[in-house]
Amino acid sequence: MAPDQLTREWAAAVPAEDAFTTLGSMTTGLTSEEARLRLDRDGPNAVRTHRVSAWAVLMRQLRSALLLLLAATAVMAFFLGDHTQALIIGVILIASIGLSFVNEYRAERATAQLHSQVHHFALVCRDGQFTKDSVTHLVVGDVVRLTLGEVVPADIRLVTVHGLECNESILSGESTPAQKTALSVDDARSLPDCSNLAFMGTVVTAGDAVGIVYATGERAQFGRLAVGLGERQPETDFQRGLRKFSYLLLWVALILTAFILGINVMLGRPLIDAALFALAIAVGITPQLLPAVVSTSLATGSRRLARQHVLVKRLVCIEDLGDIDVLITDKTGTLTNGQITYIDAVDATGTHSDAVLRLGLLASDLETAGGQSANPLDAALTAAAGTVSIDGARCVAVLPFDHARRATSALVDDRGQRRLVTKGAPEQILAHCVTVPDGAQATLNALFDEGRRVVAVASRPAPDLTEIEAADEADLTLDGFLCFADEPKPAAAQSLHALAELGIEVKVATGDNPRVAEKVCAELGLPTRGTITGAELAALGPEDYASAVQNHTIFARISPEQKAALITEARRVGRAVGFLGDGVNDALALHAADVGISVDTASDVAKDAADVVLMEKDLGVLAAGVAEGRRIFANTIKYVLMGTSSNFGNMFSAAAASSILPFLPMLPSQILLNNLLYDSSQLAIPTDRVDPEQLRAPSHWNIAFIRRFMLTFGPVSSLFDFLTFGLMLGVLHAAPPEFRTGWFVESLATQTLIIFAIRTRRIPFTRSRPGGLLTLATVAVIAVGIAISFWGPARSMGFAPLPWQYFAALAGMAVAYLVLVEVTKSVFYRDPVGVPPARTRGADTRIHRRAARFSHHGRLVTRTDVPRLRTKAHS
Repeated sequence: MAPDQLTREWAAAVPAEDAFTTLGSMTTGLTSEEARLRLDRDGPNAVRTHRVSAWAVLMRQLRSALLLLLAATAVMAFFLGDHTQALIIGVILIASIGLSFVNEYRAERATAQLHSQVHHFALVCRDGQFTKDSVTHLVVGDVVRLTLGEVVPADIRLVTVHGLECNESILSGESTPAQKTALSVDDARSLPDCSNLAFMGTVVTAGDAVGIVYATGERAQFGRLAVGLGERQPETDFQRGLRKFSYLLLWVALILTAFILGINVMLGRPLIDAALFALAIAVGITPQLLPAVVSTSLATGSRRLARQHVLVKRLVCIEDLGDIDVLITDKTGTLTNGQITYIDAVDATGTHSDAVLRLGLLASDLETAGGQSANPLDAALTAAAGTVSIDGARCVAVLPFDHARRATSALVDDRGQRRLVTKGAPEQILAHCVTVPDGAQATLNALFDEGRRVVAVASRPAPDLTEIEAADEADLTLDGFLCFADEPKPAAAQSLHALAELGIEVKVATGDNPRVAEKVCAELGLPTRGTITGAELAALGPEDYASAVQNHTIFARISPEQKAALITEARRVGRAVGFLGDGVNDALALHAADVGISVDTASDVAKDAADVVLMEKDLGVLAAGVAEGRRIFANTIKYVLMGTSSNFGNMFSAAAASSILPFLPMLPSQILLNNLLYDSSQLAIPTDRVDPEQLRAPSHWNIAFIRRFMLTFGPVSSLFDFLTFGLMLGVLHAAPPEFRTGWFVESLATQTLIIFAIRTRRIPFTRSRPGGLLTLATVAVIAVGIAISFWGPARSMGFAPLPWQYFAALAGMAVAYLVLVEVTKSVFYRDPVGVPPARTRGADTRIHRRAARFSHHGRLVTRTDVPRLRTKAHS
């Protein structure tokens, strides 16, 4: 059977030694040259790479309801004979789509560049030595070692197994981990029957193993199922808000269009003219460049974060990041340096003991301690072993660490005497000891008070054991403690202060001892409201549990399931939760959070579960990301509030005027040109300054709030439109061309100047300075509008020169307009109904509503694809 035709059934049934022969490999693995030749032949071990498609980005721009309305209006205008109106709408369409495309494409390219920096590695045996290499370089025949927390990099026939368990829910839908063995399986018709195979994409939840790769990339079990799936992404809250806002505008536009068309037909005006005017009104009420403004804001934020080495897997996740108001984080590497240093080995009395150090070494990962796969504690212990020797000791069997036992055991033959040595969390080890020397607890408490990470060591004679099970970790005698240090990170205190300034409550969820966590928090100046352990949480009833989650800051000695439960409870009462973690035990919590945050050095499964990956584990960078998300949302809402209020006011004025004037108050082409100039000035909004108070708490889409704002400030705009009508007809006795030109200039001036009042709740200019580019763009557009009235070629569009008296009155009305807006604003924001309410979240909505992606080996598979994967797997 050729290697590219190997099946799951063959791999499960073949004896391990025969698998090596068929796959052209040895127990010592392939040579580097042979691996290179096979990689050239078979291609990289990847299902789907992170590619940037210009066509896909362009197609996303065309899904906007606002743009579809514009396109339909342009087509209707063209066939109704108004080519000028069709041309102007076309320019608006091209500008909106073009700006959105350019910004999003640039941001996608920046994201792809960061994606290329996030690597997954496997421990592969090449040239007889285990080394780390990219998972994309794995080939059929490679010998690979699997350890706790890894995502299985390919389909593997297991050869040696030490308590290996894998979570295969991504394929089978079964949440219970599958126990693995190295024995051949004759009947492997379903995935659960393949107990001697480890499949790509599944997660090692316990133990370790060595196996040989028999399928990679698209030929792997997961690859065959996933290769045909698209990259459809679930809708985020930010996108849902934009969609609902678009629907609101569409309904208003349809109602106004129908009303205006009906009035004009009743007044006996030509049907084509009435239809064109109604279409212009429909277009005029919509903020046509909203997609461009949003994409410009998100792209600007993405580039800023990229410069700070923050990878956001999707652009809209930037806004989600700004939404969080509570951050639950682990301690190691976030509040501390993450560099484990061995301090000492002591006996129960606190006295240095080489015997305890030697036992600790015997229970370490002897095969790779200090090497690529060693855990940090074992690596630090081995590096500091000094003159202590383990010569004469042979490892017979190992029971690797897992998060349930929180211990590691080794069965060793030490100079002819067989002994079981166990080390792990002190509470766990002491619970299995039958002999604990006097003073041990006092010594342990003193070490915790010093902020030390402590590993307890215990042992017992085991002459009859040949393998180890969890039940064997009993009747132990405590030998002593191994002490390690992980000092607080100097910059963490400043980062915590920055998060506090943003109104984010920081909670610490750690597997470490509560006293150690309290000492670290105290040294960093993190205010705490109490500490509770996982055991204490487990004993609480529902009401007390909810209270404990809300009122405690430190959660110590908690399990992975408890971390996820903490987040679920916090979200249940309306908190927007971010979780920062980097271990396999953090995967559940990363999925449960509104925003999962991990780091480049994290375990594969943690990086895959996260929305945001920090290339440096720094809370300061995270604070910058939160501020950027809030800045983007604040500037987007500025455009939305300004556009809806001023556009609604102008279109309401047009509807009213068209029903009483013997002529159209403004020609359709003039309405569209007005909107094009106005919207162009607002493309500078993403560069605007944001008031500090707008960054101190997250804001959310609230369509009811936007509707109230539109109905409050729109009539204020209409009032000055009516004053302009009175000026033009009653004072200046203007003919239709002058009337239309006068309203064109006034509406352009007022609706662009209002940005300076609406952009802040403060007094503009004196207490809140706008961005320089926004100011320049606004002034420039008003100047262009005035110049058009004097420009000769503009006569063909119905414009006419205006007298100087008009401009004197316009200056006075503009000042009065801004003053009245300020008065209205002070009254409007005094009303509590104008404050968007906190969102309410279900306990498990996130998995179904957002992109909790399973990305691996460069591929991107959404969690919404999982049901389809499972359906195919079962069939």
